[in-house]
Amino acid sequence: MAGQELEGQSPSKVSIKHLTDRLLCSKYYTVKNVLGDYLRKCRMEKQLNLGNAFSLRQLAGRVGVEPSYLSKIERGLEPRPSEVTTRALALELGEDPDVLLAMAGKVSGDLLDIIRRRPQLFAQLIRELKNMPDRAVLRLVREVRDGAW
Repeated sequence: MAGQELEGQSPSKVSIKHLTDRLLCSKYYTVKNVLGDYLRKCRMEKQLNLGNAFSLRQLAGRVGVEPSYLSKIERGLEPRPSEVTTRALALELGEDPDVLLAMAGKVSGDLLDIIRRRPQLFAQLIRELKNMPDRAVLRLVREVRDGAW
């Protein structure tokens, strides 16, 4: 953008604006607003099917946030919401909280506590599971859950 001027602005103002825009983008925007897009899609579908109970204002009120904040989350203009807000949104929208947290690039606090107890083992386990087919992972989960190991 060096040397480029906008009409009526000096190069220094353009440069400052460009730097400010870049800082905002790196802080608030992700490559793709996965969580916000998904939340908006879910909310709009529910609003279409169930009425105004899922308007932005109504949902924000039930979740305990300002409507403008929820709107900014949906549009990717705010940093990812807290775990508490994400869980409340999941509950209201009938979605899996762990899925929404993953979309936000976060992990549930209870999972973090578990991982912190044995970080090397869980890191190794997760890396090994990375390329396994879903059916193999589900089988492993069932074996652990049912104590058949």
